[in-house]
Amino acid sequence: MTDEGPGFPADFLPHAFDRFTRAESSRTMPGTGLGLALVTASHDGTARADTMAPRGATVALDVSC
Repeated sequence: MTDEGPGFPADFLPHAFDRFTRAESSRTMPGTGLGLALVTASHDGTARADTMAPRGATVALDVSC
C-alpha cells in the first residue's frame, strides 16, 4: 500500500509494526496503533515499510493464506 499522507521519519521504521506504536504525524488521527501489528501476527506474516516523508509511505504485508 502506498499513500500520500504525511509519512513518518526514517528513525520510526524499526518501530512501525510494534503494538500500540504510532508515528507522531498520525497522533491527531483516530487509531490505536494495533491494526498492522495484529493483521501481521494473526496471519503469521511479515511486514516492511518505507517512508517518503513528508509525502507518504509504502507498507507491504506478506501473509499466508
